[in-house]
Amino acid sequence: MKIHLNRKTLLAALMSAAVFSTALPVQAQTKREIKVSHSAQGVMSSELHMAAWVFSNYVKENSDTLTVRIYPNNALGEERAVYEAMQLGAGASCAVTGTAILNNFSKRVGVIDLPFLWRDYDHMSAALDGKVGQELAADLEKVGFKTVAWMTNWGARNVVTANKSIKTPEDLKGLKIRTIQSPVYIDALNAMGANATPMSFGEVYTSMQTGVLDGFEHGSAIVVTQKFYEVAKHIALTRHFLGPVVLACSMSEWNKLSDKEKAVVLEAGRLASDVNRSLAPLREKEAFDFLRAKGMDITEIDTSVFRERAVASQDKFAADRGAQDLLKQIRDL
Repeated sequence: MKIHLNRKTLLAALMSAAVFSTALPVQAQTKREIKVSHSAQGVMSSELHMAAWVFSNYVKENSDTLTVRIYPNNALGEERAVYEAMQLGAGASCAVTGTAILNNFSKRVGVIDLPFLWRDYDHMSAALDGKVGQELAADLEKVGFKTVAWMTNWGARNVVTANKSIKTPEDLKGLKIRTIQSPVYIDALNAMGANATPMSFGEVYTSMQTGVLDGFEHGSAIVVTQKFYEVAKHIALTRHFLGPVVLACSMSEWNKLSDKEKAVVLEAGRLASDVNRSLAPLREKEAFDFLRAKGMDITEIDTSVFRERAVASQDKFAADRGAQDLLKQIRDL
């Protein structure tokens, strides 16, 4: 069952959740704690933290046996290390992350993070709510992760630079641009002419500050929440990735839950997904307005040459990873 919320209903639901969660009496019984990890700041302007917060409040309100604690800002480790521990049933119980990191664990997942793949939010949602999402969730279970909900980043990923303004595709040539530690992202940035530089997310700010990087690529909301506008002055609207987000849990932790607890966790994930998706266009616009007010130079560039190159890259990746059927389904939607 999918939950549909207009903006007024959404805000009312969030406010009531916040009030209710603080008004609950202390339970005498010991509750199982679900530890939720994410890489962003623990602020409501982050899509990762907002999703974790909604998930947390729903579980707390609707379960007598479960509670949730959120660990923002990589408090339990960098994303890849968190997932590796989750496979062993250690560290975090669940994580809210971009899906690209999961390409390191399940090879077909990378198909949903291919460059210039998604037309818009609705296109992505249709695929992930349908057969594509179901098949990838089954793949992830085989490597130790339970997919609780599919979501989206608040905005497409663009190229953000410290000093050089990118006005044409040629301006990217040779620039050291940080990207995710994923072959898909590295190949995409190199194909755009940049010198793709994989690096842990927590190192980006200081690397921009010291000149180790010329720039990085990410969505506008992340530029705001991580205060990257303090060390970067330019955004080129390449829109090369519109990245999905996943709320995934350790299968070993999932298997410890009762049927009733699993139902609560899934409903919490559905609500978190609906809130996340409902806010995406609004928060993307708000982020750009904020960054312009901070003095950032935001420019449109012609990406047609990038899009043409991306088709061959998409085909090759899908063939190498046995995901041709998934790519076809996505394109046909």
